[in-house]
Amino acid sequence: MSQRFRWGHINVNVSDLDVSIAFYRLLGFDMFRSGIPYLGLEADEATVVPATTAQVLDVPPDSQGRACIMQLGKGLPKLDLTEFSSSGAQRPLQNQDVGIVRLCLVSEDVQADYRQLEAQGVEFLGPPSECTERMAEVAICKDPDGTLIELIQVHLDRWPRTPKA
Repeated sequence: MSQRFRWGHINVNVSDLDVSIAFYRLLGFDMFRSGIPYLGLEADEATVVPATTAQVLDVPPDSQGRACIMQLGKGLPKLDLTEFSSSGAQRPLQNQDVGIVRLCLVSEDVQADYRQLEAQGVEFLGPPSECTERMAEVAICKDPDGTLIELIQVHLDRWPRTPKA
């Protein structure tokens, strides 16, 4: 059977696009596109969300929006940051909730990344911690709206070997 899907993007709704762009740049993201053309949204200026976009995203038809696409390196997935003016926004999910609660970014040195980002004012749930059997070190920070971003340094040499099928 051929592969049915492949990565596209991850969307994060934000309350202030400019603040969020600056935050994700701290994490190493670059601007891929200043706007999302198929949604009819640009980063520069809030515009009324086109009717077809409002319908497919299930946002109020009078909403205004701004958006951009960011990337880590040149591959996929991309990161879509979208700001809507509509009321009724809720807090992001937390680790104990059901649904997508955090993004995970691989770090080559999570301790150094933690120190650098914390010095730049990034809020963390706590310092990096070693996980079971020291197979990974993890630190979780929050974006400006509270979306959780996991930074992980994986030590595959410490993982148990899986038996061959």
